[in-house]
Amino acid sequence: MADKFVRFEAVHKVFNGKTVIGEVNLAAEAGEVVALCGGNGAGKSTLLRMLAGIIRPTSGQITIGGLRWENDRRRYARQLGYMPDDYRFSAGLTALETMLFWARLRGLGEARAREVLELVGLSDTGRKPVTSFSKGMRQRVLFAQALLAKPPLIVMDEPTNGLDPYWMGSFVQLVRQAAAGGQTILFSTHQLQIAEALADRIVFLRDGHVVLDGTKSEIREKYGASGLQEAYGSIFGLPTAGL
Repeated sequence: MADKFVRFEAVHKVFNGKTVIGEVNLAAEAGEVVALCGGNGAGKSTLLRMLAGIIRPTSGQITIGGLRWENDRRRYARQLGYMPDDYRFSAGLTALETMLFWARLRGLGEARAREVLELVGLSDTGRKPVTSFSKGMRQRVLFAQALLAKPPLIVMDEPTNGLDPYWMGSFVQLVRQAAAGGQTILFSTHQLQIAEALADRIVFLRDGHVVLDGTKSEIREKYGASGLQEAYGSIFGLPTAGL
């Protein structure tokens, strides 16, 4: 694992005496797209929030490019862009005003703020406050801020929730472009078709443990032509229709 860009080593998390993440070992190479899949409570969001430095592991170590949050929080934070599954936007601020706020925190100018809003199709929302946006539009704002500083790592928690079919396709294209440019991407999803379309590797989590970690071809070899759906049904004992 020494050459991996992102590394989880024996990571364990306990909340209020309850283990929510078992001993997880996980890694991603530079430019790799990794999808975390599993049901509610599987531990996907907790792993990503630990990676983003929002919460700390109870034990174990997480590194990005050899950096640890505990040793250099500022340099660690500069390595990533984080898209949460939800966010409480400031009342009254437009998309541009919101992006300018985040840009200034990153030491960036107005040109980059406008550029990422253009990428996600929100450059013409005018004076409309973000708090009045649809769920899908708010997701696009959050995605734009994750892209803002062109970080080597993009971390996204359920990024496609609320996106319409057109923007689902645009999201896939933008993530592929980021990976082609060398950015590493870790994201969680309930949507197996998104994992299939985007990920180089799929990680299935159950009760805070990694129960499957493989490429799409490895998963097809093990579970048959239906791949992820067959794997999901086998691991979780659930019907796969519609996933």
